[in-house]
Amino acid sequence: MQGSAGRKTVSVMRGFMMLCDTCYDHVITDKLVDTKNYVADHEALFDTICPGCTDINRPLIDDMLGSSE
Repeated sequence: MQGSAGRKTVSVMRGFMMLCDTCYDHVITDKLVDTKNYVADHEALFDTICPGCTDINRPLIDDMLGSSE
């Protein structure tokens, strides 16, 4: 598993999500963040990020998906 060095973060409802440069660029291009770098539509974010970013953020993603049930 890759470390967090060189990763950028976006804010989500339960904390900060670390993203690789490519995923971060996609999130910015798709305009998923507001002016404070907050992502309101976490499902769109999960559909956008790569498997590596999903793996690094697995505890946060599981928490967010569990809290919406």
